[in-house]
Amino acid sequence: MSTIFSSVLTLFFALPILGTILVFIVIKFILKSTKRSLHLALDYTTFLYIISVHFLIVTLWGKSFFWLIILVMLVLAMVFLLVHWKVKEEIIVKRVWKGFWRFNFILFFAAYFLLTFYGLVSRAISFSFSS
Repeated sequence: MSTIFSSVLTLFFALPILGTILVFIVIKFILKSTKRSLHLALDYTTFLYIISVHFLIVTLWGKSFFWLIILVMLVLAMVFLLVHWKVKEEIIVKRVWKGFWRFNFILFFAAYFLLTFYGLVSRAISFSFSS
């Protein structure tokens, strides 16, 4: 049972878009609202993209830069907090968190595809020169 769970989790970390689609379908079935389901699916699967980017970096460069990912997220949180405070002159934690988390989704979604493309190109180039 644990190997099945481990395999499914590994699949979702390797291909987080599948996790996003699956979560979207399940939430849409429950809520019957496409827009709300999409927002919730993106919110719930942001963590998958963060972990996927980490594993892609480890695969590509053989080193863990998880500390850098966390540092970038902390700096982003501070920037979101500061900007929100300057604009609204008060801090509404729920709105700051929502904006921060959705920005993280966009950032790590893009990073996932850029790193995947970089990995494919670099492996193709190294393969063609090794032949």
